Amino acid sequence: MENMMMQAKPLTQEAFAAFGDVIEVSDNNEHFAINQGFTTRHHKLAMVETIGDGAQGIISIFRSKPLALPIKIGMMERHPQGSQAFMPLSDNPYLVVVAPKGELDLRKIEVFLAQSHQGVNYHTGTWHHFCLALNEVSDFLVVDRHGVGNNCDEVTIDVSQQITIAF
Repeated sequence: MENMMMQAKPLTQEAFAAFGDVIEVSDNNEHFAINQGFTTRHHKLAMVETIGDGAQGIISIFRSKPLALPIKIGMMERHPQGSQAFMPLSDNPYLVVVAPKGELDLRKIEVFLAQSHQGVNYHTGTWHHFCLALNEVSDFLVVDRHGVGNNCDEVTIDVSQQITIAF
C-alpha cells in the first residue's frame, strides 16, 4: 500500500458523527443551573452504552464556580439509583465532601482535598456535596445515570448546623 498524506480536519459533531460523540462545552448544549446556582450542568453530552431496563449511563460536563471563603456546607445530596463519577478537566484542586450511605449523619462527614489529576466515583447512595471548585471556574467530566425514577436526593443543612471547611 502506498503511503498517504491525510489532512486533519476540525473535530466537529457533524464530521465525527459516524464514529461517536464529541464531548465539549458549548452554548448550543442543553445546559442549566444546579447546586444553588454555583454550577452550570452541560447535560447529556454523550450516551454511555448500557444494558438494562431503560437506565442509561451518560457523560456530562459540569462547570463549577468556586464558593466564597470560608466555605460553609449547607446541603448534601445522594444518588440512590447509580454511582456518579467526576474527573476534573481544569488544572485546579477541588474539595470532596462525603458522608456514608444511609441516613445523613453530619458527624460522619469527611472532607478531602483532591488535586487536578484525581477523579472520584461516588458509590450508589453515598452522600456528597456538589463540586467544590477552588481558585477559579473549573470543568468536570461527569458520568452518571439517566433514566426513569428519582436519582437525586438533596438535604438542606440548617444554618445552625452548617459546617465550615478549613484547608
